[in-house]
Amino acid sequence: MADSKAQLNEPATKRAIVFVDGQNLFYGAREAFGYHFPNYDISKLSRHICQSQAWNLEQIRFYTGVPDPEDDPAKTSFWTAKLASMRRQGIIVYSRALRYRNKTVKLADGGIYTFFARGRKGHRYPYRVGRDWNGGAERV
Repeated sequence: MADSKAQLNEPATKRAIVFVDGQNLFYGAREAFGYHFPNYDISKLSRHICQSQAWNLEQIRFYTGVPDPEDDPAKTSFWTAKLASMRRQGIIVYSRALRYRNKTVKLADGGIYTFFARGRKGHRYPYRVGRDWNGGAERV
């Protein structure tokens, strides 16, 4: 019977898959650096992270919500073009319509105000890097 706690040997070259939450990256960059436009380069960011760790970048996956054309035609057009550009770079792109919800707040004067609010998942980090050591995936 094989030892269930067998030691895995760390490979000389580690493989990485980068997972990016586009909305969280945008809001994180806006909060941290004051950016108001999603001008980030996912491929360059992914390469930089992997090169700094001496990992072999195998794949990039980008996930984001896109505004409905009826709500914001300019942003829909921007994201359609940006995602097409990412696909041409070999990035695997997943997109869906942004989710909006009615949100109700109680005002200081006792009144009630209801408005349409964008939904966000609120992950702590806007990206994930997956490493594969001898076939056993690890998330960092």
